[in-house]
Amino acid sequence: MDPHSQDEGRGPGPAVEHQEVLKFHRRHGQCCRRGTQIALLGLVFTALWAGLLTLLLLWHWDTERNLKQLKETAAWNISQVSKDFERHTGDQMAQKSQAAQMMQNMEKIRAEQKRMKTQESELSQNLDGLLEDLSNLKSQGLNERHTALNSLERLQEEVAKLWIELRVSNGSMCNTCPEEWVNFQRKCYYFGEGAKKWIQARLACSKLQGRLVSIHSQEEQDFLAKYINRRGSWIGLRDLNIEGEFVWMDQNPLDYSNWRPGEPSNGGDTGLGEDCVMMLGSGQWNDAFCSNPLDGWVCDRLATC
Repeated sequence: MDPHSQDEGRGPGPAVEHQEVLKFHRRHGQCCRRGTQIALLGLVFTALWAGLLTLLLLWHWDTERNLKQLKETAAWNISQVSKDFERHTGDQMAQKSQAAQMMQNMEKIRAEQKRMKTQESELSQNLDGLLEDLSNLKSQGLNERHTALNSLERLQEEVAKLWIELRVSNGSMCNTCPEEWVNFQRKCYYFGEGAKKWIQARLACSKLQGRLVSIHSQEEQDFLAKYINRRGSWIGLRDLNIEGEFVWMDQNPLDYSNWRPGEPSNGGDTGLGEDCVMMLGSGQWNDAFCSNPLDGWVCDRLATC
């Protein structure tokens, strides 16, 4: 019998079976390695998903917590804003109320100011009236006093003249004058020198117990012309009170005059007013500005017996 026919009848031999086993184990080992790799990959993938889910859960939880905090903060802020708004609204209402009260007070103040201005105007008018009345009374009193003094002076002068006439009739010599005064017809004359305005010359004569000279005759004029300052001298004639109405210092009327031709002119076209009278070097008279200083001025007074 053919040995090969027996082998074919009994199947493969041990060698063949061993090779088959080896192949099986090789294939089975490869399959196991692939399964292990797949399992490892699955585990890794699962771990990654688990980590990702954990991160997502943590993020979600943190987000929820932050949202909750934000909601709480927003609610608190809204509450504070509401309170602040209510307080602000209350303040605005209070301010509006205060503004309304201030407006009422301002209206009252304006009304009071208007009333006070009216009273002030009335008081001012009354005061002006009282001041005017007082000024009129004062002027009237001064005028009456001035008139009384002038009358007293004229009376005293007339009494003095009568006394002199009486003394002369009894044989007395009434021609005594103070030192530096010149006698003429029972009067004494002082020829002052030094630049003076008319009012200053008048005061200078008063200090010498005299007054600016009053001239009532041609003889007196001729006498004065001999001694008069050649640059001009003030005399006691003026129209200070009424323009054109000249009055002597002794209050006697203008019964004699010696005006230069064309005078008195009252300043001509200037309109300023020449109210005081001077005697020129020629002896003629000229009205001049009272504020002009002249180098000469003449005083007179009664002589004594």
